[in-house]
Amino acid sequence: MFMHNRKLQYTVRVDVTNPGLANLLLEQFGGPQGELAAAMRYFTQAVAEEDPGRKDMLFDIATEELSHLEIIGSIVAMLNKGAKGELAEAVDEQAELYRKLNGAGNDSHVTQVLFGGGPPLVNSAGVPWNAGYIDTIGEPTADLRSNIAAEARAKIVYERLINVTDDPGIRDALGFLMTREVSHQKSFEKALYAIQGNFPPGKRPPVAEFANVYYKMSHGGETIAAPWNSGNGLEMRQGEPAVDGGDGNAWVNLDESQQAALKAMRERLSSETAVDPQTGAELGEAAIRPESPVQVPPEGDSK
Repeated sequence: MFMHNRKLQYTVRVDVTNPGLANLLLEQFGGPQGELAAAMRYFTQAVAEEDPGRKDMLFDIATEELSHLEIIGSIVAMLNKGAKGELAEAVDEQAELYRKLNGAGNDSHVTQVLFGGGPPLVNSAGVPWNAGYIDTIGEPTADLRSNIAAEARAKIVYERLINVTDDPGIRDALGFLMTREVSHQKSFEKALYAIQGNFPPGKRPPVAEFANVYYKMSHGGETIAAPWNSGNGLEMRQGEPAVDGGDGNAWVNLDESQQAALKAMRERLSSETAVDPQTGAELGEAAIRPESPVQVPPEGDSK
């Protein structure tokens, strides 16, 4: 059960309306790293979670993300407030209104005309939100790692948004939202480490022969030894075909009827390499090829 509180989790103060900035902030409203995507990711994980502690955590953070969605949406609405009334009531001449909308930049005219200055569920480029942003796979040790990465990406987007505005109230609110991403990362990481034996994800163990090998797949140049390719517990080898000791080819067992059908298909579709037929493209090319230009001798040349 959800109940809405009319008070925002963090106070929204906008000094100057700015439709262009509003459009940029839509990235965190309906974008892949935005608050709705985060809320739906954690909410769906919570519904299926079997551990009661993690279930509460996921529901709590999902609900907080919805409150952050409300904060971002409120900022967008406030930034659009002036243009919203002007557009709805046609207080400007057509040319002046057109100049205002397009002068704001960032395609803000699209959100102004289509959505009347409200916060639509699109990103800053106008791409509609979709459930493909949710990458839950139903395995806590994998989902928690994905959640940590999602919060990291969202923090970076908030940093970039803070850098494009000098409005102190907006920077303050965005700084709060950015900081909460860090807090959520901590919770998810602690929840991950609370699962004993959380790596590798899942139940089945890796194939021991290949589990601790780093394959160097590039040739030429200096190889830089680093913890990720030759650190403790890792062995670096040059990548090569058939590391399993086989012949490196793909094959399948077929019964006699399948072999016969495959042979018939090969014979029917075999290529006659001795034939070089003229193609329609070549015929068309010949039809439009210009004739050779007539050579006109220079003036005064008697030849």
